[in-house]
Amino acid sequence: MDNQDMEYRGSYPPWSRTVSLNEMTGEAGIDFDQFVSCIEEGMSNSQMAERFQLSEAAVNSLTEHFFHYGIGSVMGGD
Repeated sequence: MDNQDMEYRGSYPPWSRTVSLNEMTGEAGIDFDQFVSCIEEGMSNSQMAERFQLSEAAVNSLTEHFFHYGIGSVMGGD
């Protein structure tokens, strides 16, 4: 291992402080499994907003989180 590798090793905690999608959907008052099913079915953000009675901006935030971080977003770093 060279000096550059040593510099970055251990610089970050082995977990993420990013909120999981499950927590985010819960805070929005919608069922996590239903939300993921809507994504799987290819529903648009406007269709999901209507279905869950949320703003399109809120649904957009949730779908962006899903496509950027995935379902869990918390990963170990052993």
